[in-house]
Amino acid sequence: MIRRFIGIAALAATVALPVVAQAQGVPGGVERGSREGERAAGPVGAVVGGVVGGVVGGVTGVLGVDQRPRFHSYVVEQRRPSYHYGEDVRVGAVLPEAGVTYYDVPQEYGVHDYRYTVVNDRTVLVDPRTHRIVEIVE
Repeated sequence: MIRRFIGIAALAATVALPVVAQAQGVPGGVERGSREGERAAGPVGAVVGGVVGGVVGGVTGVLGVDQRPRFHSYVVEQRRPSYHYGEDVRVGAVLPEAGVTYYDVPQEYGVHDYRYTVVNDRTVLVDPRTHRIVEIVE
């Protein structure tokens, strides 16, 4: 029984790790890792995926932890209009090509490959090639 538990946990961690690598922050990483782990290996996978997602999610992100509040303030000062999106605003969601306005991130933040926009009153960084949300900035 113990061997089976360890095997399932290892499998869940292996399956969940690439998925949660794009998770945003510890809470986002835990949530997403748990969801993906549960899909892969049931309740045991949810526990392992949540732990792995929390660890990985805590060290990933396009903006540095110290830059997030400053960048968020910058976006608020810009008063960009918010796009109404009918689904959950989450990392990995793909925004539509039409109707969303994407803005360049100022050079001082060191983010070269992404654009930002405001969706449902939340600031998000988006990959301009795929329109996929890569980070939620709060």
